[in-house]
Formats: sequence, C-alpha cells, structure tokens
Amino acid sequence: MKWMKWGCALVLTAAMGFPASAYAEDSKSTDLTTRTYGFDTIDETLVLQSALFTYQSGLTFEYPDAVRGIYVTGHSAGGARFERLTNLIEQTELNTMVIDIKDDLGNLTYIPADDSPLKQLDIGKPYIKDPNVMLKTLEEKKIYPIARVVVFKDSVLAENRPDLSFMDGNAVWENRRGDSFVNPFMKEVWDYNVQIAIEAAKMGFQEIQFDYVRFPEGFEKRHDVLGYSLGQYEDSDLDPVQRRVEAVTDFVAYAKKQLEPYGVDVSVDIFGYSATLPEAPGIGQNFSKISENVDVISSMIYPSHWTSYFGIAKPDLEPYQLVDAYAKVENTKLDELKNRPTSRPWLQDFTASWLGSGNYLKYGKKEVEAQIKALQDNGIHEFLLWNAGNTYTENVDYTP
Repeated sequence: MKWMKWGCALVLTAAMGFPASAYAEDSKSTDLTTRTYGFDTIDETLVLQSALFTYQSGLTFEYPDAVRGIYVTGHSAGGARFERLTNLIEQTELNTMVIDIKDDLGNLTYIPADDSPLKQLDIGKPYIKDPNVMLKTLEEKKIYPIARVVVFKDSVLAENRPDLSFMDGNAVWENRRGDSFVNPFMKEVWDYNVQIAIEAAKMGFQEIQFDYVRFPEGFEKRHDVLGYSLGQYEDSDLDPVQRRVEAVTDFVAYAKKQLEPYGVDVSVDIFGYSATLPEAPGIGQNFSKISENVDVISSMIYPSHWTSYFGIAKPDLEPYQLVDAYAKVENTKLDELKNRPTSRPWLQDFTASWLGSGNYLKYGKKEVEAQIKALQDNGIHEFLLWNAGNTYTENVDYTP
C-alpha cells in the first residue's frame, strides 16, 4: 500500500510485534526511491522533498530569540509542579521546557492512545495524563516544547528483551546503580526509539532531544567479556573503538533522517569532555561526528562533573572559569565542521554536596548567572538548566 496519510511512517520491526515488512535496508544507502516500513510503502523522495508531506500537529510554536530552558520530568509535567514551572517561565527570560517523554528507566511518561503503535509495547506510565492538553497549554503560554527521549539507557527494554541488551553470564548486565543499557549495534533498538520520537513529533513537540546516545560508561573495560550481538557491524573491519563510534554516529544520522517528514529539530545530549578528545573511547561518542548530524548539540558541562580539567583544581568552585574554558574548546571544534549545529549546553542549577566539604559550592543565583555569562562571553546564547528535582533558583537574570 502506498503512503496515504501524514505521520504514518512506522519503523518498528517484527520482533517488537510489528509486521515483518519493517525497515530492513542498509542505513548507509543513498537510494531515496521506494522503501518499506512497518505498515506502509513510502516514496521517500516525495516525503523528504515536498513540503506538502511535512506532518502538521495542529499546534503552532515560534522558535525563541534564543532557547533558554529548563528540564521537566514526567511527574512534574503531569502534576501540581507544572503550573509552578510555567509561572517561572512566564515571569522570567526563560522560554522553553525539555520534557521527559521516554525516561531514564525506559518508560513512556504517558499512556499511549489505543490506536497508537506504541500501545502494545506496554511501557506507558500515567505521569502525564494528557500530553495533548499539556502541549496546548504550552502553546497558549508561548513556551517552546522539546521532548527528551532517553535512548540506550533502558532497563525496561533490557529486561523485556535481553537479546537487545548486554549479558553478564545468564543475566542482563547492570551498572553499579542497577541500570541496564540496550545495544547500540542493534537496528531494532534504533527503530524502537525512533518510533517514540515520531509520536512525540506528531503530538506537537518542536524538537526531539536524544539523551544517553552512547554505550555504558567504561564499556571498553568489559566489551570483550559481556555477551551481545554486533548486529550489522558483525563484519566491520574497524577496531572496537571505531566500531562503537560508527554505531552511535549512524544512529544519530538515521534518526534525523526518519524525523525529517515531521519538521522537528533533532538534538543530542553529549558528555562535555568528549569535545576535548578525538572521541570518548568506551562510550562511542565522537563530538564532531555527532555534531555534524544534528541541529543542536547540548554538551553537559556541569562544573561538578569535571575533575581538575583546564587547569582548574576544583571546577565546582569556579563555574565561570570552567564554562569559559569549555566554551573556547567547543567553539574551536564546531568551527571546523561543515554543518555547524547550534550550541545549547546544559548548565548546573543544583548543589553537588557529594563532592565533600571544600570541593563544592551551594549553587544559587550567582553561580547560575556566572555560567550563563561565560557562555555569552563566548558567543553562545542558548542554554538549558538541569535540576533533577525541577527546583530552580529564584530571581536569576537569565540574560546577564
């Protein structure tokens, strides 16, 4: 059947409970003729080249002068805190929410509708009772919506499908925090997450932000002892490091391509230190290669997460100096790219007391503003604030 309506480019594979005609083409192919997806055959040349086939959600949002946003969990987006957070944005220079749609455990933060292709995955939680109502509220308040989709950190999928994860003997491997990852080498995992992103785009989110686009931390120390499939990379001649880099980079490029008919931007969260290295060897993140394939790159540059970097002995005590030093490195790296994405780093709006006495500051107005100023002094005007509990500092000047 030829593609007959907007927004039905379904890409989940048969193993996830979808028809066997699911997308099975080599992702590197440049042939843009007819391709087969989960339910329909699409003339992708028309889809990608004609504005007539850009999916319309029915909601209208304008891109801000510069994105200045906050992170919002599914619980906050669907609970009493939502009103408090929208009020914060309306009363300040903030203008954007990054909202969990697929969270750190692998759950959807809402229950899909009965006619949704995601319904049968049975991973929905009733945190956001009605995403459409929530988005309509954001439209009315002119708050720019970004959907956060956690990709390869996914304990739910790993438990349900151990063959898509990493096995430690007869058990799914877990890190020290008890979290499991799924395998970036597996195309089926890509499609699983892309379809979630597609549904978010169809709801009206203006950007899909992929997080945990990587192998587990320290994977290079266990890559030869864990059990897992190399998928389509089985015959790769690359060394283990470059093979991981290729898989992660290929996923980003693939996801962006699949989301083109929906008119959304694509961003990726990435470790800040990856910009200081040719690549992060264990996790497969190459800053330049990922940046070439996204609209926005969001480095996580929380001062508390660095150790004696840039000649700064205790980075959490020096928020301006740390962010300033990082921004210079990132700008140099991005200036080398043919397709330069927007830089929109994640900044720290929390106190890292776990660092111990003498190694951390209580973060408040002064420390948040120092980070923003460091970005602006380096020509970077977009940023996102992270606080896991969604409790943000009051009276901050977000355009110092």
